Amino acid sequence: MSTTPAVLWFRRDLRLADHPALLAASAQGPVLPLFVLDDALWGPAGPSRRAYLASSLAALDASLRQRHTRLSVVHGDPVAAVLAAAREVGASSVHISADYGPYGTRRDAAVEEALGAAGIELVRTGSPYAVAPGRVRNGSGDPYKVFTPFSRAWAEHGWRGPVEAPSGGSWLELPESGTVAVPEVELPDGLSIPEAGERAAHRRWQEFLERLDGYADGRDRPGVEATSRMSTHLRWGEIHPRTMLADLAARHSESARVYRSEIAWREFYADVLHHRPETAREYLRPEYARMDYDEPGAALTAWQEGRTGFPIVDAGMRQLRATGWMHNRVRMIVASFLVKDLHLEWQHGARHFMRWLADGDLASNQHGWQWTAGCGTDAAPYFRVFNPVAQGRKFDPDGGYLRRWIPELADAVQVPDPHEPDADTRDLVGYPPPMVDHKAERAEALARWERIRN
Repeated sequence: MSTTPAVLWFRRDLRLADHPALLAASAQGPVLPLFVLDDALWGPAGPSRRAYLASSLAALDASLRQRHTRLSVVHGDPVAAVLAAAREVGASSVHISADYGPYGTRRDAAVEEALGAAGIELVRTGSPYAVAPGRVRNGSGDPYKVFTPFSRAWAEHGWRGPVEAPSGGSWLELPESGTVAVPEVELPDGLSIPEAGERAAHRRWQEFLERLDGYADGRDRPGVEATSRMSTHLRWGEIHPRTMLADLAARHSESARVYRSEIAWREFYADVLHHRPETAREYLRPEYARMDYDEPGAALTAWQEGRTGFPIVDAGMRQLRATGWMHNRVRMIVASFLVKDLHLEWQHGARHFMRWLADGDLASNQHGWQWTAGCGTDAAPYFRVFNPVAQGRKFDPDGGYLRRWIPELADAVQVPDPHEPDADTRDLVGYPPPMVDHKAERAEALARWERIRN
């Protein structure tokens, strides 16, 4: 067995178990656990993501301290920082989980070049996905553009089983003088985030498995505890999806099948972004950039602050600001409202989500928005316009979700119909009138769509 020092550079893989890159580094010799505070990622992140990352890093450090070492955190340009750390411990290789995002791909290529010039190898092992982006292709060798055939090919491709955390081995640390503390993040009033870390991820996952059978029927109901809330843990790699898929493999219920499909959606969007990196900012279907859109202003602010006068929309936006998370069904409703009722481009909403979501994942967020906006991977796109009142009545029939997040509507006596309170009720409880006429704006949205089709 080699005893040459190695660096394990943590990024979106903040765990010790089921970590192929960590196993590869451990097999080489003593390992330096390293994290780089990169201004290119920390700077644009909102308070939810910053606070969650800081908490997750603290949890990872605590796990490492149980192994009599610590997480070495450095600040700066990863190209210089990783090279300096590798030189400090005499490492011959730096091990990473491959990153397939636009920035991560460029960053890793630059780091690889700098390391290579110094005679140090960058070793990619594993990724944040069960099947790495680019692996699943159609019969012609091209990437899939539609989810359903991708999901079939993804399942047929399969994935390896999870692996245990390395046992034994030895660890390295950078001198404390060369490391930094993770900045403390002060959350805005009213915002709280869930517990972070690998242990928290596994506890939540096991708790969800106990109620998995209700997932298929309840997942679209924001007022009931039916979803897993695992998206934030997955985004930071506190658990690997193949760990979850291994647990699901022994279950043959409809709920298990549907949940696997949701994991496939995450991997599909990562694959789309990998092949089309420009779609992090631009339209997957460029013709939609020609559509007439309104300028953001007071309407965008009202949407962001949950003051549209449409209860299901406002409840979702307030949940986002209070928890750093929003129920997936409600994400689609508020996205449809922004693009098709307020006629604003999807990028405005996507940026707001990335600022406030603790689970803000570029591929899932941007392409989830484009799917709802009608310019993405959906095969039957723009004419789907969610009616916010009908959606609320269908998926929150007792109004429990609305009353949870809109205190003005919490009194069931004063507000007998929280989905569509009348003008007198709105005045009485201090809730704003609808900012638009949905029927009219739906017609306007479709008219604008027709203009770009001709």
